[in-house]
Amino acid sequence: MLAKKSSSTSTWASFADMLSAVRCMLSKLVSPLWSKAQAEANGGAADSQTIRHLPDGVVTQLGLDHGLIDDAIYFTSGVVLGGVPLKVGDMVSCIAVADGAQGGWRALRVVKSSDAWEAEGGTSFEDECAQLRPLIGTVTSFDGEGGYINQNTYFLRSSLCEGYEPVTGDWVQAKYFINPNQWTTQAQSVAPLRYCRLNQVCVTSMYANKGVVEDSVFFCLDSLLLPAYYKPSPGHVVNLVMMESNQSFYRWRALCMAPSTQGWKPTLTHMPTAALETLLENKGGLDVTCYGQFGDLMVGEHRKLVLWIQNKGSETHRLKCCEFAGWDSEQQFFLNPLKMGPKEKPRSDSGPIVVEERGSQAEEADGKETKPSLSVRREEREAELPPGERLSIVVGCQAKSLGSCAELLLLHFSSFVIGRRLEVTVCSKDESLLWPCAPYSPADAKPIPAAPSHVITLTAHHSTLNRLPNRRLPCFLPYYVVPQPLRDCVAGQKDVLVVQPCLGEVLSASNAQARFSTLLWMEELHAERELGEFTIQGAQLRKGAAYLHLEVLCLTEGRPNLNIGDRIVLKSPQSDGIMMEYISYVAEINDEDVSLKVNPAFHRSYLGEPLDVEFSYNRLTMRRCHHAVEQIKSFMEIFFPSKVTTQTPLWTVKWLDEDDQNKTLDGYEQASAKENCQIPNVSVDMDSKATQTKDGTVSLNHTPSPGHFFNRDLNPAQKEAVKRILAGECRPTPYVLFGPPGTGKTITLIEAILQVYHFLPSSRVLVCTPSNSAADLICVRLHDSGLMHTASMARVNASYRQEKCIPEVLRPYSKAGEDLSHASFHRIVVSTCSSAGLFYNLGLQVGHFTHVFLDEAGQATEPESMIPISFISESDGQAQIVLAGDPCQLGPIVKSRMASAFGLGLSLLERLMANSLYGKQEWGYNPKLVGAHLTNMHFK
Repeated sequence: MLAKKSSSTSTWASFADMLSAVRCMLSKLVSPLWSKAQAEANGGAADSQTIRHLPDGVVTQLGLDHGLIDDAIYFTSGVVLGGVPLKVGDMVSCIAVADGAQGGWRALRVVKSSDAWEAEGGTSFEDECAQLRPLIGTVTSFDGEGGYINQNTYFLRSSLCEGYEPVTGDWVQAKYFINPNQWTTQAQSVAPLRYCRLNQVCVTSMYANKGVVEDSVFFCLDSLLLPAYYKPSPGHVVNLVMMESNQSFYRWRALCMAPSTQGWKPTLTHMPTAALETLLENKGGLDVTCYGQFGDLMVGEHRKLVLWIQNKGSETHRLKCCEFAGWDSEQQFFLNPLKMGPKEKPRSDSGPIVVEERGSQAEEADGKETKPSLSVRREEREAELPPGERLSIVVGCQAKSLGSCAELLLLHFSSFVIGRRLEVTVCSKDESLLWPCAPYSPADAKPIPAAPSHVITLTAHHSTLNRLPNRRLPCFLPYYVVPQPLRDCVAGQKDVLVVQPCLGEVLSASNAQARFSTLLWMEELHAERELGEFTIQGAQLRKGAAYLHLEVLCLTEGRPNLNIGDRIVLKSPQSDGIMMEYISYVAEINDEDVSLKVNPAFHRSYLGEPLDVEFSYNRLTMRRCHHAVEQIKSFMEIFFPSKVTTQTPLWTVKWLDEDDQNKTLDGYEQASAKENCQIPNVSVDMDSKATQTKDGTVSLNHTPSPGHFFNRDLNPAQKEAVKRILAGECRPTPYVLFGPPGTGKTITLIEAILQVYHFLPSSRVLVCTPSNSAADLICVRLHDSGLMHTASMARVNASYRQEKCIPEVLRPYSKAGEDLSHASFHRIVVSTCSSAGLFYNLGLQVGHFTHVFLDEAGQATEPESMIPISFISESDGQAQIVLAGDPCQLGPIVKSRMASAFGLGLSLLERLMANSLYGKQEWGYNPKLVGAHLTNMHFK
């Protein structure tokens, strides 16, 4: 009986489950009909563009790139906000449109609901779009009424903070929201990111309407707030308020400026428009020539104009003085000394005349001259002008400064002043070299061919192109494919902040990986589009014994940029919609001739028929950068230092004074000279060449004892930097060595590398630069020092680099760098930042290198700098990082304007120098973190 009851209960439970499943299925089947019926009830017949908002839907089915919400609304992964991956059961809100053709619903936008919203009872889709988000970026355009931040986020003038007039390049902080109708972002408030005040600073230069204060703060008179009638000039001492802004080589822009002199009185150098118009009017019946155009002049040429003053009134007027208002800081305009007419009387009480020697007397008053006459800037005299008479004023111009220039001539009469505007455009012969040979006309858009119904691909063997057989290692790097939502966003020129909102936030440890990954993808998409513009239609290749030869015009100019091993696709359309694709690889490059390795069967059958050529982007460097960015969480104290932690110095030996060092070295040299019957050297010169014997070994110079410098010509700042690098008291926080060109940064690095190599025996040094030329220079300097064995250093080159491009003296070191496994154990390894990523294939342990020196760090993107840094250990207590460069020079080469605007164009060196730990204090820079080289070695 009990068993029977149990069986009955189980049967009823199964029946209940079945009934529940049937009800669920019926509800899903009826759902589309119910939605359609509801739409018809609300608005008559269901229109094909009826919009429906579903605030609390559930993902019920998922495919590879599509799915269903409530089994009724179809969506694709491309419409999911932010590209967030969804799974079955996720709560979402969406906007859908009725598809008249299919009779169902299609989602226009899908937003995943967060747990916080569910806990609070749900947040509407409109509220999420209206939520204000932070944005840090630069102003990329402004037309007076509105503009854009980072080329995407629009702002109105009304959103600007009070008193702020934006200029392209300004760094701003904004609050923005997403417009759900157009899926664009708009700023609600915009304000300067950083600003400060400077007092008692000097205007160092002026050019036209632009100038510089203290050689570091840029200003433009068009956007500068000034006191009435004041115009800054070189030498003026001023007070100003400045904000952070990218203006060519300058990082600050002046917002407002005023002279610091207490007794300053306004002049006519900068006048309001109304006052200027009043000044230019004729007065008292006098008619003054209005023409003051000197036209175009070449640098060094002169021209004169005659201005006539005619008295058409009934009263006699007296001209007392002629002068210039001082608009032209170069003082290119001058007055010719006038001969007194019968009605003119010289003044006996006139003040001193400012005379400038400009050349010999000119013959014609309105012609071009080779030498100007003796001229003045101000002339005081008494000249009466009766009714009906006229008087001439001869004004000259000596072209000195390129560009357009204006000056104001003031004619002072007894009871009024009349002004005349003078203008000139100064040109140079070199400008003609920059003129276009023909008017610009955009290239016709290439028609998109119809997709072939079937593609047949033949691929060449890529492995046969490897110049270095020891490099045939498996590549374990992931592919880091560009996300489809980001690709669609960039292709459609939509606002990237909608897909990746973290780009608008301040760079931090929490969002660094997402930001840099997105920026790298944006740069890659730009490179792909740029390569697509070089597609060649109907190219005829020349058939050779081993390769097919392709002529690529402008290849020597880097358009496109090709390297050995790059992939090129050759296409040949066939009948019936079939496309033949031949995958080839670049084997040789000679000027504009490219040798292609193709499939042997295709090479034999090719008879010269035209082919379409498509160039492919080499993603290897980008994959290495992505891999380095993935590891940024392990190096937070290196990339985002917040405090200085002092460590036990790696080097504790006492450094000898210069006099003691000279005595020690001189004693050694004299003893060595007696032993070898040679004249003693004056010093151990790092520029002296290391000699090579017939068997290839290097004869070394004497190695000084600990506490001595190898290069005795180092200045005190360089010696102090070497001491700090060797001690490494703040490791692993990077040590920055900065200064303008010619201040000996590379010489200091060479000394530091040699000191680490000789006196820290447990060290292994990785030296990286952004370019091959800079890396070769480091190697040559180390070789020329004669202070290290050939077996101590390896020069790791990219696999595609041809041997003829490697300097002869470095080929033994490059040979040692061919076998990566062997090269990685050299005491000193030199490579580019990208080539350092070759060591990823070896699976080197973190901490394999103890010291990383990055020269020309200001020219490397931050992800590039991360590649060599990722091989050291932040926690083993031995890692030391040295960045050398000039943050004020040109930064990294980033072709995508959008990626550059969001921060990819900012190097790690420049970002660290903006950190308060590396900033200049009242007492100077922190010597444990910063070595400032400001003295030019060529002018010591």
